[in-house]
Amino acid sequence: MPSTLIPQLKPLLAPTGIRTLYDAPIGEMTWYKTGGRASALCYPASESELYSLISLAGNHNIPIYILGSGANLLVLNQGVQGIVISLDSPPWKTYTVNNNVLTVKAGYDLMKLIHETAKLGLAGLEPLAGIPASIGGAICMNAGGTFGEIGTHITRVRTMSAAGQIQDIAKDDLQFKYRSTNITDPFILEADFLLTSADPSALRAKVKEIFDYKKNAQPMADRSAGCTFKNPPQPPEGAQCATYKPAGQLIDESNLKGFRIGTAEVSTVHANFIAVDRDNPNADDVAAVIDHVQKAVLEKVGIQLQREVIIWP
Repeated sequence: MPSTLIPQLKPLLAPTGIRTLYDAPIGEMTWYKTGGRASALCYPASESELYSLISLAGNHNIPIYILGSGANLLVLNQGVQGIVISLDSPPWKTYTVNNNVLTVKAGYDLMKLIHETAKLGLAGLEPLAGIPASIGGAICMNAGGTFGEIGTHITRVRTMSAAGQIQDIAKDDLQFKYRSTNITDPFILEADFLLTSADPSALRAKVKEIFDYKKNAQPMADRSAGCTFKNPPQPPEGAQCATYKPAGQLIDESNLKGFRIGTAEVSTVHANFIAVDRDNPNADDVAAVIDHVQKAVLEKVGIQLQREVIIWP
């Protein structure tokens, strides 16, 4: 059923000239390839168009959602009432290099950028091989894994606030922690990375090595959103406590591998992945499995797992 907001949004958005898709199938744009729709999906092509959307939404109390690559997003079947903003227009998918400083817009694909910088002989991003994300989304959650995190080489992040104010945050004012940053503005516009010169052949080989490792250890061919839960916080150094265990191990030891509700199940390859069937997938089934895993692990080991996957609404 189309969103009840659409009749209100059309006369508001039409004068802006911003490319807009109404009753947009955003669930199908996620890596799960299932889920609900949005009242409107807007593709601003500049900072000024983005600002106009923010102002319009604020003036009319319309909720805003930010869609990156959809790699760690689950849209429930009910969809979202509001404006979804995507920085997927060509102006948001460019980069420049000057003296080993890479300046890249927020909409650029992380995996594509890793291959591009490797070919250019610029080292620093290859530890992120195999992580699906847009640059903006990757920075927001400090994407990373066993081999490194994206925040390591960032020297500047340009952002826009909910009020439309733009600021450039320097390295000394940035804090990157496990799956988080201290960036509070909702929109990341671009970032600078200080990379180092290296042999392109060696970099391409490293990218392949890391990608192959992940392909063998994770169910990358399945429809999922990567790791579903964050790993519990590491205990302080020297603290007297039980052996630390990551989220996947806690789920596995709770006998949840293969647990299924409808079209979704806990992966039998890596327990921190929840996959959905390719035939008739159902987003609400995924949410039900996530909820069950959280409750089961809490009951079994007393740890409340925190989601890495974002759920709309």
